[in-house]
Amino acid sequence: MKLIYYPGCTVKNHARNFDVSTVSSMERLDVEVEELSRWNCCGTVHCLASDNLINRVAPVTNLIRVKEAQASEFMTSCAMCYNTLKRANIDVKKRADALETLNEFMYLEETKYAGDVEVLHLLEYLRDRVTFEKLAARVKKPLAGLKVACYYGCLLVRPKEVAFDDVENPTIMEDLIRALGATPVPFPLKTDCCGAYHTVGKPEIIAERTDKIMGSAHEEQADLVIVSCPLCAYNLDFRQEDARRLNPDFHHLPVLYFTQLMALAFGCDESALRFDLHHIDPKPALAGLGLA
Repeated sequence: MKLIYYPGCTVKNHARNFDVSTVSSMERLDVEVEELSRWNCCGTVHCLASDNLINRVAPVTNLIRVKEAQASEFMTSCAMCYNTLKRANIDVKKRADALETLNEFMYLEETKYAGDVEVLHLLEYLRDRVTFEKLAARVKKPLAGLKVACYYGCLLVRPKEVAFDDVENPTIMEDLIRALGATPVPFPLKTDCCGAYHTVGKPEIIAERTDKIMGSAHEEQADLVIVSCPLCAYNLDFRQEDARRLNPDFHHLPVLYFTQLMALAFGCDESALRFDLHHIDPKPALAGLGLA
């Protein structure tokens, strides 16, 4: 089985642990991921101004690349890329005039976009195409005893048009975690915003959000937190020292991508985990349970 894979910029840079664990895990599921040829930045943030079509050029160009690959769908694991690509796709499908203008603007592209490509998130693909039952059958090292807080953030559940789960109480990550043999903990702040790009100019906001979100996970006795967004990963992992300065009672917790737990449970090589890219080292928490 072959699946077109859109990695995105951050996943190929600061979040290489997300990339290698995704590819390695899918190999263990007999899914060959083929990186999209000539992909470009997704545009990062979906523009809400309906007349600002220039912000649709980047995502639509990637949709054209999928068509050039003779495919009708593609997958991304990054929540931010998924949100931006999905919303742009929904927008141009609804607005024939906008799509016509975009196709005319991108006159150098031989392929025209007709709204005929489906954007999938990896979690969605695992649930609906692979199925968690089949995924569980590939587990070589069950993550028994590991208590996991599943953090969705904003971009997997908002707006509701892009969500592939309950927007108020999503459970797809919890279902995945159970299939890997771990135990998801109750996590009331799992869809709270991490503060996003305030990390650049107002890190004090991120410190407050990290303290609150990670503090909630600690209160639920989680061993670690999993995410699907490199920006969430940065804010909740690398900003923990700021949170500790804000709150001396703050407890450090590792933050992993959900694909890293998949790679671990599937028995992938250590090079597919890249724990060296984390600020809070997850190995002590895993080693305490005999998992690392």
